[in-house]
Amino acid sequence: MLIVFVAIGLIPFPLEAREVISLNRDWLFHAGDVADGASAHTLSPGWITVNVPHDYQISQPWVAPGVDERGDADNPVANVASRLSSRGFKEMGCGWYRKTIIPDNDWKGRRILLDFEGIMLVGDVYLNGELIGGTDYGYLGFEIDVTDKLRYGEENVIAVRADTGSPENSRWYTGGGLYRDVNLKITDPELYFTRHPLYVTTPEVERDRAVVRIQAEVANHIASLDSLRMKTVIRDADGKAVYEAESSHRFNRKQTIKEYEADSLVLDNPRLWDCETPHLYTATVTLLRPDATVADEVSTRFGVRKLEYSPEYGLRINGKKVLLKGIANHHTLGALGAAAYPRAIEKRIRLLKDFGFNHIRCSHNPYSESLMDLCDEYGILVVDELYDKWLTQYAGGRKDWMEQWPHDVPEWVRRDRNHPCVVMWSLGNELQLLWDIPYADWGVTPYRMQKALLDRYDRTRPVTVAMHPRGRNEKTDSLPAPLAMETDVAAYNYRYMYFPGDSRRFPRMMFYQSEANTSNMGPNYFDMDLDKVIGLAYWGMIDYLGESAGWPAKGWEQGVFDISLEPKPNAYFLKSYFKEDEPLVHIAVYEDEEPYIWNDIQMGGKRLSDHWNYPEPSILKLYTYTNADEVELKINGKTIGRKRNDRTDSRRRNRIMWENVEYSPGNIEAFAYNDGESNPVARHRIETSGRASHLLLTADNADWRADGTDLQHVRVEAVDKKGRRDVSARGMLTFSVEGPAEIVGVINGDNRSNELTVGNSRSLYNGTATVILRSKPESGTALLRITSPDFKPVMMKLPVSPVDGK
Repeated sequence: MLIVFVAIGLIPFPLEAREVISLNRDWLFHAGDVADGASAHTLSPGWITVNVPHDYQISQPWVAPGVDERGDADNPVANVASRLSSRGFKEMGCGWYRKTIIPDNDWKGRRILLDFEGIMLVGDVYLNGELIGGTDYGYLGFEIDVTDKLRYGEENVIAVRADTGSPENSRWYTGGGLYRDVNLKITDPELYFTRHPLYVTTPEVERDRAVVRIQAEVANHIASLDSLRMKTVIRDADGKAVYEAESSHRFNRKQTIKEYEADSLVLDNPRLWDCETPHLYTATVTLLRPDATVADEVSTRFGVRKLEYSPEYGLRINGKKVLLKGIANHHTLGALGAAAYPRAIEKRIRLLKDFGFNHIRCSHNPYSESLMDLCDEYGILVVDELYDKWLTQYAGGRKDWMEQWPHDVPEWVRRDRNHPCVVMWSLGNELQLLWDIPYADWGVTPYRMQKALLDRYDRTRPVTVAMHPRGRNEKTDSLPAPLAMETDVAAYNYRYMYFPGDSRRFPRMMFYQSEANTSNMGPNYFDMDLDKVIGLAYWGMIDYLGESAGWPAKGWEQGVFDISLEPKPNAYFLKSYFKEDEPLVHIAVYEDEEPYIWNDIQMGGKRLSDHWNYPEPSILKLYTYTNADEVELKINGKTIGRKRNDRTDSRRRNRIMWENVEYSPGNIEAFAYNDGESNPVARHRIETSGRASHLLLTADNADWRADGTDLQHVRVEAVDKKGRRDVSARGMLTFSVEGPAEIVGVINGDNRSNELTVGNSRSLYNGTATVILRSKPESGTALLRITSPDFKPVMMKLPVSPVDGK
């Protein structure tokens, strides 16, 4: 049995202030249901030690469709209809977590909270065998007051039962378990800030002046106290205090909890937040006791920025037109499943930003707090979404949705409202054609009810709901759905072609293409009025587990990045117009078409490659993606043609086709030119590679921290003697690590592989694979070794830096 002794000497904050202690490490886990899961007694066999964040489903075996589901030659059945295809071919079920702590005696007389950022998909929490709380919608967090339940001087057992529900409870792979942070919070018992207590807005923003308004919610249990003292400090990103003041506030003794305007202040010459310069301020509000000692203290980051929406220009930030160039993906992280590692999220954000994305739509649930923090830091704009469908089935599955949303809306909005990255709220996805939504008026009444509650906590952003592609007015398809007429922003999945007509009929409407498909990239961007629309979010740009089109595919394969984050050739097509001012050319060789219908939309597209290894003789068709005026193509130094970029046709713009190209080993090179320039503005060269001779390792984290959570992604590439990747290399790799690190994931770009993403081995795919290491809470040097029957062993030393000098 693991026991965590929580000693006051280990707490990094003074006793008088709020204390937050991570409980992420050293949980015991048992897969499946067990009779003694919540018991405080000796455990049955089968428990293992894990660290949080943890997704227990990711290590489960794949469950292939049964014969009756797959059909046969005489009776074919679409694989997509398989019971588990949407959930990533992982069986549903539950798992138990347990952690034993001995409370420090110095906690006596203080207020103690257990805080869970989420339990997937639903969860129950026990303390010493007693059910004390839980969640019916695991995408949102909650806290439990255990002040009067802890037993001092003895072991206390925290137990959590997490349940993924039935296959019908979600339309995608959710993962399962304690997939986000768990903390212990300690405050003053009588005078403290409530959950998500601060609300920071910037109602007036100019280049030389900004008004900042800070509200705080306080709980007071001191009957004699009729006024509160609060101190507010604002610091810029460099840590410099730009505002500091104390204020006094009357407290109505009949109210236990009350919201105050802690301060309304002016910042001169503020540093504004936007996508290019995402400057962040930190507001710290301190609650003082009558004797001037600190009762509680909380902080939040915020950005000084002004959002403006209009049918005439879409979205402006600080007076400048901004077009959302986005991605709509689920919350999972490839090999790690649903486990919300900040470093893995950051890796994705940096990749997206490099290819020109400035926007994430959280589909179709609140993402982790880490993602919001990182979007603040990188200037990524977020459409924050609460639900998929407004049905019990898709909102956890065990509590009626009409009882649940009044709890979920405040938790969601209060958690995320201070993030400058959040530019729009979305209450749901693809539901305006469902007759069984409460009140049977196509979602209008449920929307109005939710929005009224949402407005209580934030009025600084518009509110929308993403519309199903088939859903128009029930009387005539020429008119928008009734729900689209209610929302602040008309968000249509795929149906951008309705924007012009709906705009003429209803000039007040503002438009956002909340999902756009890969197969129609180009037209679904260029055919919008980019000066007026808010923007778009491309669906599934990163391949993911779940929503499979059929076994053996374990999930979505239509992204422009594979599940290991390797860019596919059409990622550069997207980049050519998302980053139109950055000259680009990229060669993409056409190999095949993969058409299929998903959600009533043609989703499949072209299968492309960007290598130059083909059998002889071969006649190829290829594309050159470019944002320049024309492209010259050469094979082994010989020009085979020069073609212009046809910007008059959205189907051809930035995408030049070359047919009947005779393959010749050596190299092919594309040169991009702009009119009037003799030198190329961009070039792309690919060469015929030889057989792989060795493995090349690349680590992505130069500042790997010994915090027990930080990750190191090491990319393995099979290359020939000249360092060129051999895409035909398929050898098996075996990984081992010594020192302060452990392996938490192994992945390649093949979403059809039957290999698991956990363990210590993975085969190469297209000549690459990636191993993901997690640091331990100790500094030093990790030694990664890789062996393979096809290559000489290789190793890499990876320093793990101390945290805060420890």
